[in-house]
Amino acid sequence: MTVSARPIAFFADFRPMLALRWIFAAAVLAAIAAPSTADAARRPRLVRAGAYDGVWNVAFATTAGNCSSTNSVPFTVSGRRVSSAGGGKVRGGIGRGGSVSVAISVGASRASGRGRLVGNSGAGRWSGIISGDRCSGIWQATRTSGF
Repeated sequence: MTVSARPIAFFADFRPMLALRWIFAAAVLAAIAAPSTADAARRPRLVRAGAYDGVWNVAFATTAGNCSSTNSVPFTVSGRRVSSAGGGKVRGGIGRGGSVSVAISVGASRASGRGRLVGNSGAGRWSGIISGDRCSGIWQATRTSGF
């Protein structure tokens, strides 16, 4: 049996710190490339169009600015569209994971909001100019009736 000097020469240049760097780099790349179970739990599940159909009561709370502290407005959801169930002009839509974005105007007041609906409730943030004052805050929604 003969032993080649080539494999032995490979290990002659072995440096533990260099090997540790390569192992660390490989571990970092693996952690970045592989999605974790926490990512899967945060990922919005896909919802069919019409899953949020109905009338929603949306309560707005001001957290910054000189606007009224709370207000409640009904909205109608049909398919992926959001519209007014009361006064004012409302344009908006709902994404496949329940993400919602809405633009509202009543007279000279304008506001927009973003958030998420899940089941029969939802929440998010809004900002706008209400009666000349720049304001922002949060909103919470509850479905009051379905179609």
